[in-house]
Amino acid sequence: MLTQNKRLITIMLWVGLLLLIPFIGMQFSNDVNWTVSDFLVAGVLLLGAGLTIEIVMRTIKKKQTRLLLILIIAAILLLTWAELAVGVFGTPFAGS
Repeated sequence: MLTQNKRLITIMLWVGLLLLIPFIGMQFSNDVNWTVSDFLVAGVLLLGAGLTIEIVMRTIKKKQTRLLLILIIAAILLLTWAELAVGVFGTPFAGS
């Protein structure tokens, strides 16, 4: 149980550290221009993916299935992030 709680704390720390990258970038460059809503959306995406992966790690015992599900979650995260960032697919989510 203690190991599982450490993983949850690690997930939350990584989300915070990843969100620090654009925050620090905003201090040094005008090219990085995130709003509060950008940080919220990014936080929800990262935390949602991390917690979903944690659920998979806790519930799926077969190693191959676990790896496949984690790769699918990561792919969905990256595709969603790309769509929101630059509108790769031209959906209404990207403002197209």
